[in-house]
Formats: sequence, structure tokens, C-alpha cells
Amino acid sequence: MAHFAKLGVGNIIEQVVVVHNDELLVDGVEQEHKGVEFLNNLFNERAVWKQSSYNNNFRKNFATVGGSYDQERDAFINSKPYDSWILNESTCKWDPPTAYPDDGKNYEWNEETKAWDEIT
Repeated sequence: MAHFAKLGVGNIIEQVVVVHNDELLVDGVEQEHKGVEFLNNLFNERAVWKQSSYNNNFRKNFATVGGSYDQERDAFINSKPYDSWILNESTCKWDPPTAYPDDGKNYEWNEETKAWDEIT
């Protein structure tokens, strides 16, 4: 199954839908534009749709509602989880300013202290 993200104002993802792969085929090869045509006909609109990969095979990340599409990077970027987190330019994921501890314990991010707090 193919997944498509509907983009709204500012390329914010408004909706993610599933389309059967057969709807994308042109001479046995999947074509994104066929999925876009199918969705615009289905919903009787002319929206902007971008195909997303559930396995992150293209466009860096799976599209999520509330996230965005970055046209320059041709990538989906999820909503920023915390103000202090920084966009990793190569993965288009949000990284904390301090790496997650690698000691086998469980932690949660504390935005107030900008540090990882152990979950006890």
C-alpha cells in the first residue's frame, strides 16, 4: 500500500491516506502522479499530495499530521517535540541538545532543565 500526505498552507500535513498500489501503476511501474490524480478525483479537489514511505525509503521520514514537508530537502519533518531540540540536517529528525544516555536506564526529556531525567 502507498501512503500520501495532503499538504495545506505552509506545507503543513493535514491528512495521511492509504492508496492501493494498483492505483499508481503505469506500465507496471508505480508513479506518484497517478496516486495524486486518484486522490484528487476521489475527493473532488485539486490538493497538493506527496507520497510518503512507511519504511522511510524516500523523503527521509514518514509523513505525520501536523508535521511539514520541506520542498528544498524533499523531506517530511515531524513537529518539533521541544523548543530546545535541533533539526538534524541529514536525517530531518529533531535531536535533543544532549544525547540520550547510553546506560540501559529509561529517561524522559525535561525541557525546563534541558536534560534527561531518569524514569524510576
